[in-house]
Amino acid sequence: MSTLQPITINTARLHQRIMALAEIGKLGETGVCRLALTQEDRAGVELVRSWMEETGMETRIDPFANLIGVWRGLDPQKPALMLGSHVDSQPYGGRFDGAIGVLGAIEVVQTMQEQGIQPLCDVEVVAFCDEEGCRFNKGLFGVRGMTGKLETDELERTDKNGITRREALLAFGCDPAAIEGYPPLRQGRIGAFLELHIEQGPVLESLDQPIGIVSGISGPLWLTVEMTGFAGHAGSVPMGMRHDALLGAAKIIVALNELARREPGAPTVGTVGSLQVFPDSRNIIPERVSFTVDLRDIDLSRRNALEAELLSILEQVACEHGLTYSIREDTNSEPRYCATWIKDMLRDEAEGLGYKPPELMSGPFHDSLAMSHVCDYGMIFVRCLEGISHNPKEYASPEDIALGTELLYRTARRIALGMER
Repeated sequence: MSTLQPITINTARLHQRIMALAEIGKLGETGVCRLALTQEDRAGVELVRSWMEETGMETRIDPFANLIGVWRGLDPQKPALMLGSHVDSQPYGGRFDGAIGVLGAIEVVQTMQEQGIQPLCDVEVVAFCDEEGCRFNKGLFGVRGMTGKLETDELERTDKNGITRREALLAFGCDPAAIEGYPPLRQGRIGAFLELHIEQGPVLESLDQPIGIVSGISGPLWLTVEMTGFAGHAGSVPMGMRHDALLGAAKIIVALNELARREPGAPTVGTVGSLQVFPDSRNIIPERVSFTVDLRDIDLSRRNALEAELLSILEQVACEHGLTYSIREDTNSEPRYCATWIKDMLRDEAEGLGYKPPELMSGPFHDSLAMSHVCDYGMIFVRCLEGISHNPKEYASPEDIALGTELLYRTARRIALGMER
């Protein structure tokens, strides 16, 4: 490793902002619950907006509740450079997921201004709405809205309290009626999208590396499965005569895990993260069970083959136990790879800092996944303690975040001054 170079960005300012944002929706000492389109989310967006405006950026909130800050460049005809991530969280989340990508992007703009750098192109910083997808069971809402990828029923999706996304947007201060006919980002308007994010996995820590360069994002498949049997008394119905929906669901959950583990070393992951049982009584045979399936892989053909095998097992289990079932597809995205020229630039700038970061794929999806359909993208990962994320114990050190932000700054500066490849 060559001699490490000094950091240009204001590390203390960045850390202070991360901690200040973490106070909104705070859970215990280190957790965050800032669900999309809630009062906490709005308060977080307004705080971030104040920091954007502190740098002199022009700000607006679009109909999809995306917060957008723009620093004007010398040539408005040039494709813009976009930086950003999200500030909504999981219900039992941490302080760094998404937040460092937005606040790091603001720090990039502020540092360029303080260094007297005038970009040739516009630089846009975006805090996308509802990346997480946990409230309305469909993620990447804001970025899909911006890129024209929303589905027909998006605004009618409800949260666990029966509030529709349309109602939540209105309460947030947006006009859902403005969504229809809103012009999506056209190809060519954004020259590149850069996103800084914690890794949310253990690879960087295992390699003793503070930062990494992302090669691509796995394609997530999200399904909601409902299995229906027949309720009966737990004490009187013989085991061989039952139509137990929970037993059927349990077999599918085990099968999913076995399928995802079958090929050693493959980046396949399968998860059932939510399960509801009806009538939910200890002495009633479960009549209906609803559960989610999350299947991801960087290889689309392998993921599709595993999905087909899982559905075949589901049919067999339903027949064996006298159950019926329905399947709803909530998300189906293909893997998307980072642009080679951006990865090369990230690698060059990292080596200029004295680092040779590893290249690794992303299992979690990010706003970059949707942005990849309208422009080239690149991502920087920051090491997180024990790979923990979506948990209040999520932690990334100020030093690692600063290094990732410095790499973001140097790469963004290079692109903003000429879009060289």
